[in-house]
Amino acid sequence: MSEIKPTDPAATNTGEEKDWAAAKAFFDSLKTRKPRPPKPQYAVTIAVSSRTLFNMVAERKIYEEEGVEKYVTFQQEHENEPLMQGVAFPLVKALMTVNSRLRQLYPDSEELFDIVLMTNNHAQVGVRLINSINHYDLTIERFCMTGGQSPIGYLKAYMTNLYLSKDGEKVTEAIEEGIAAATMFASGDVENQLSDTQLKVAFDGDAVLFSDESEIIVKQHGLDTFFEHEKEFENKPLAQGPLKCFLEALGKLQRKFYAKNERMNCPIRTYLVTARSAASSGARVLKTLRSWGLEIDEALFLAGAPKGPLLQKIRPHIFFDDQMFHIEGAKELGTIAAHVPYGIGQKYHKGKLIEQPDKDVKDKK
Repeated sequence: MSEIKPTDPAATNTGEEKDWAAAKAFFDSLKTRKPRPPKPQYAVTIAVSSRTLFNMVAERKIYEEEGVEKYVTFQQEHENEPLMQGVAFPLVKALMTVNSRLRQLYPDSEELFDIVLMTNNHAQVGVRLINSINHYDLTIERFCMTGGQSPIGYLKAYMTNLYLSKDGEKVTEAIEEGIAAATMFASGDVENQLSDTQLKVAFDGDAVLFSDESEIIVKQHGLDTFFEHEKEFENKPLAQGPLKCFLEALGKLQRKFYAKNERMNCPIRTYLVTARSAASSGARVLKTLRSWGLEIDEALFLAGAPKGPLLQKIRPHIFFDDQMFHIEGAKELGTIAAHVPYGIGQKYHKGKLIEQPDKDVKDKK
């Protein structure tokens, strides 16, 4: 009987690496007419929940009233019926439009948007989701279906740049993990009025692109102290907020168009829509963006005026704000809005402090 020789770990690892490299090279060489998703390390990854991509109000009602088994059975029985378009659908289409333009200019580039379906749906529901995605000819190849568990733990593994959901608790959890995230809210039927050639993204400033440090001063000490503070620290950049990295990712793709002399025909346009006053507190905001090496295409300082009418004119595919009364005002005038649950603004509504539950009482429950 021959002796079994001990395995050399280094040789085994080298062999596995060669096998993996060969398999990867074969996969990369496969040709298809359908656009392939970019490699995650180069992509700007947008993770959307199934309830933001599709309108699943009726299905959700079954889940809440009759339980998960009836819900899964319903989805399987209707898996050949496409789901209706949801609040994030126009945004996803706009992301695909940008990708098409990028592929025309840079055929071999991996710096593209990559859309991931991130859902706590059960795998058995996956067939209906896949059929719906194919029905609308969406380029979504990466899925994460967690069978009732929170998908937040997978966001970093998917290298997520932005997570969009209808579940505010999951969004808060994602932000606490350091991932840009927002809760999407439906508006009126404005989808047909949105641009189909240019992705438009609108951001609030404080507690969205920037930290809430200045907003804390407004809330606790009033506008006069805030104006004095912003003048004193005009040349000190604000700390970054939860959506700064997403603006940075958009800017990276915009610069690819600028490099091809396509600045005036760029399919990405960004907006700053802030309640700040320009003369009294606007300089610090613009200098902060400059210090970060970031550009914003349009800066709108409203000095406390409602944001809804301006957003109605812009018609963004998504508008990010940290305060729900701005979200509500935008929704009322037909804007697709996304709430960023971050900063001191979560303790206030329309300028008034919301009563917080006593911590000791809360901890005893």
